[in-house]
Amino acid sequence: MLYSLARPLLFSLAPERAHELTLSLLKSGHKMGLMRQQVAAKPVTCMGIEFPNPVGLAAGLDKNGAYIDALAALGFGFIEIGTITPRPQAGNPHPRLFRLPQAKAIINRMGFNNDGVDKLIENVKAAKFKGVLGINIGKNADTPVEKAVDDYLICLEKVYNYASYITVNISSPNTKNLRSLQSGDALTELLQTLKQRQLALAEEHQHYVPLVLKVAPDLEPSDIEFIAQQLLQFKIDGLIVTNTTLSREGVENLPHGDEAGGLSGAPVFEKSTACLAAFAKTLEGKIPLIGVGGILSGEQAVAKRNAGATLVQVYSGLVYTGPELVKDCVDAL
Repeated sequence: MLYSLARPLLFSLAPERAHELTLSLLKSGHKMGLMRQQVAAKPVTCMGIEFPNPVGLAAGLDKNGAYIDALAALGFGFIEIGTITPRPQAGNPHPRLFRLPQAKAIINRMGFNNDGVDKLIENVKAAKFKGVLGINIGKNADTPVEKAVDDYLICLEKVYNYASYITVNISSPNTKNLRSLQSGDALTELLQTLKQRQLALAEEHQHYVPLVLKVAPDLEPSDIEFIAQQLLQFKIDGLIVTNTTLSREGVENLPHGDEAGGLSGAPVFEKSTACLAAFAKTLEGKIPLIGVGGILSGEQAVAKRNAGATLVQVYSGLVYTGPELVKDCVDAL
């Protein structure tokens, strides 16, 4: 209710400014004890982790882990922060975030803007949150894609002791050539190297942290078959389906519809859900799936589950629906 009153004001601001202001207000409200949302307990066990409920926050909203406690108060069953890179980087030039309210959509080309992995760890250590925390890792923009695995290894090693699970993001369209890591020898090398290091870290710390891959919705059937085979071969613990899309179907004639970047929100729902169903059919339940993309209602969360997801995540839907979307999804599931 409060969000529906605040949204017109927020939408009058530039999207990135509104994003920052919303998080700041949320943090202030939480400190004053005003933000807690009661959500039913619906425990789900996935990847060996018990989640209080199956609805999580997708990566991208809190890139640096600076708002973990405030976001947790909204009732999420888990929170994913990042994408984080080894070194701080500013991301792409402004403007880089665009609302398409007629379609309940967002286009972003943020470019992994973040304060670097060391700052994220400081923020995680300062948070009081004791729930399920995913940390999403990527590569710096100026790291050649041929050496991307080095960046992922740095992040994996640094965040290992602070994450409930770690997501390997190779599907953002906003870092040059990043999506090339989803195919061929590049994917094989990346998964093999990260899996070996994960197992070594588990032995070193006597604590196993699941490794999850996040893929794009813009995949051909042959891509899905190959990625699934690689996931099984290297015993990756989970798959997030999907990131944003490069498609402009449904927004072609809208203001900002031709902006470069990844499209999220309502228009990506069908595409991402079809991709989810295709992975579910190929993997046959051997690897748990997390469904994300275009969820704006509890019914759509249920559709993700019916397509094969054990857990779901929301982000763009929060912009248009507000925090009550979390409760709606938990109740529907």
